[in-house]
Order: sequence, then C-alpha cells, then structure tokens
Amino acid sequence: MVNILINENTKKNIINGLKHFKLICNHKRWVLHYCNMAGITWRGIKHDLSKFTPTEFIESVKYFDGHRSPIDVCKEANGVSQAWMHHKGRNTHHYEYWQDNFDKGGHPVQMPFEDAVEMLCDYLGAGRAYSGKNFSYVNEYEWWKNKISKGIAMHPQTQMFIDTMLKNLMNNTEPYRVADYMCYNNCWYTYKRCEEEYKKIHDSN
Repeated sequence: MVNILINENTKKNIINGLKHFKLICNHKRWVLHYCNMAGITWRGIKHDLSKFTPTEFIESVKYFDGHRSPIDVCKEANGVSQAWMHHKGRNTHHYEYWQDNFDKGGHPVQMPFEDAVEMLCDYLGAGRAYSGKNFSYVNEYEWWKNKISKGIAMHPQTQMFIDTMLKNLMNNTEPYRVADYMCYNNCWYTYKRCEEEYKKIHDSN
C-alpha cells in the first residue's frame, strides 16, 4: 500500500473547495427560488455559472472564509480580484457590468428590467446563503442602506428600484406577501414607476 501524504495547505484547499462549492449551490438555490417567484426562472437556473470556471473557483477557494465573499477577502489582500474581473464581465445582473465612458470618469447605465430583478434575487440569495437562520428582510435592508451609504456607481433608477423592493419586503415579511411583491407584474410595475420618478427628477434638474 502506498501512503499518500497530503500537506496541511492541500487539505485546507480541498476542504475549502468543498465548502465553497456547497455555498455556491446553496446561493444558486435561493436565487432560483426568488427568480421563480419573479417569473424569470431561466435567469435563476443559469445564475453565476461562471463561478465554476477555474479563474473564479480557484481564487475563491484560496480566499474562502465562509462568512463573506472570497472576492472581498481577495481585494483586501491584493487590491484586486481576478475572479471578480472575470465574473462581472460575464454576468449582466451586476450593476458594475453596466458602466460606460470610462475615459470621462465612468457613467452608470440603467440596468434592463430582468437584469435588475436578477440582481435583487442575487442580493436576497446571498443574504440567505451567508446568514442562514439569521436571515431577515430587515437585516437585508440594513445591509443595503449601509452599502449605498458608502457610495456606489449604480444608475439612480436601478438604485431606486432595489431600494423600493427591499423596503417593501422588509415591511411585508409574511410568505404570501413576499410572493405578491416578488411577482413579475409587481416587479415590472415598480421598475417602471421608478423609471418615471427618475425622469421627473432628472428633467427638473
């Protein structure tokens, strides 16, 4: 019998790889749950498949800690994440994808409806995956308010849409109410209402 010696670093990578794979699948499960509510089931099925590519998966295993995104951990350590550069360029549900005019300082573009809804589902799915039993729509809205308080390069209409949806979910946490607010028609109505409100504000300026 040949004894195969595995050093501690290799053991850690194997364990973290399994944990990260499980976390991705749990996140995708919740994103699909919300996307199905919103009537964009196919978006939930194909959500974040690029996370299984070597460019994203290997780096994420290296910086995995189980409590927050490995991308954030990697950025703190190195100032940049190659996994994130790869991910945001291939997944249109990230507002960072919708940027233009970089030579003039950058300009956020309004996200198309289904991309904005998938981003909402992504936020909710991440909250479910990382918080587990401690998840609540109140905590999710507090996370959002903290995120935007630091300034984000998201189009004002898109930001208004996410804020309105998360606020509604925070105030209506019963499962049937969540289903009502997350349905396709309500998402579309909220999206268009925010679009009209943004145009009013923009035109007045």
